[in-house]
Amino acid sequence: MTATIDQSKIGVDGAPASGRQQGTPPAPKVKPTRDPRYLALRNFAISISVFNILGYTVLGFEQPWLWPLLALATGYGAEILMEVIQARLEGRRPRFTEGGPKGFMSFLLPAHITCLAVNMLLYANSNIWPVLFGVVVAIVQKAIFQAPIKGRMRHFMNPSNFGITVTLLLFPWVSIAPPYHFTENVNAFFRLAIPMVIITAGTVLNATLTKKVPLIVGWLGGFVIQAVLRWAIWDVALYSALAVMSGVAFVLFTNYMITDPGTSPFAARAQFMFGAGVAMVYGVLMVFNIVYTLFFAVTIVCAVRGVGWWIAHFRAKRKERLAAALPEPERSIPMAGKSEAVVSA
Repeated sequence: MTATIDQSKIGVDGAPASGRQQGTPPAPKVKPTRDPRYLALRNFAISISVFNILGYTVLGFEQPWLWPLLALATGYGAEILMEVIQARLEGRRPRFTEGGPKGFMSFLLPAHITCLAVNMLLYANSNIWPVLFGVVVAIVQKAIFQAPIKGRMRHFMNPSNFGITVTLLLFPWVSIAPPYHFTENVNAFFRLAIPMVIITAGTVLNATLTKKVPLIVGWLGGFVIQAVLRWAIWDVALYSALAVMSGVAFVLFTNYMITDPGTSPFAARAQFMFGAGVAMVYGVLMVFNIVYTLFFAVTIVCAVRGVGWWIAHFRAKRKERLAAALPEPERSIPMAGKSEAVVSA
């Protein structure tokens, strides 16, 4: 017996045409979207790596060239160790074992950025151990200072900033890298060009990937406002108060420190308030003549934000307990043909 094939039941690609009209072309393959968080971390890591290479070869970084390598080794080790401990406590596989080599590299990207930032911004003369201490503090604190944010535990202290802050507080003889550190060996043209290149690269990165433009606007606007207030009330030289914004350190801080994706808000309004809050805390600290003000201001605002998340969490839990403790209300509902009926709501 010869079988007859009904061509109307076959699609243009040879597959059955059930579920779609005859002659309809197959749906185009959708290209998977790339994780913006991974792209942001990758670009941050590439940017700070290139800047460190140029710093040690061209710009005039004063620390020994071996120090960033030692900082990276220390940070990688601390990150892996903390992940192994956390994974064992939570009964799961370590995250760096998933995704193959790319997954392992992606796991180490935050630590890579933190290590290079701490080493680049701290100046400890010929002693490397305070720098390594800052790196370890920056990595370990992520497992300690956590808060319930949008349904899951997340760290709320900016890692690099917190490691630098703790190091400065515990070791008074350690300081921040001097301003000339970033442009010591270049001429006047490049001293102007370097901040412009950093501003351009940072703006593109924050506008397209991290979406932190409202935070930067709030930070810069608040910084100008606090400078004007200090000039008007405390007779501070306005030029000196605003001149800070022209330095490479301030530009780096604005584009790569305060905009940390993991410890800054997501909503545009919250971002703006976060940046303006850091600027206002900076102004208050400056009134009291406190040094290293940029780093302390970010630490204070991040800490306040973390406490706020915990307060919101406890208030929500309290409301849930009170709601569960209330008896179910009863209400009388008249029913047709019956004189009375009590129905539980």
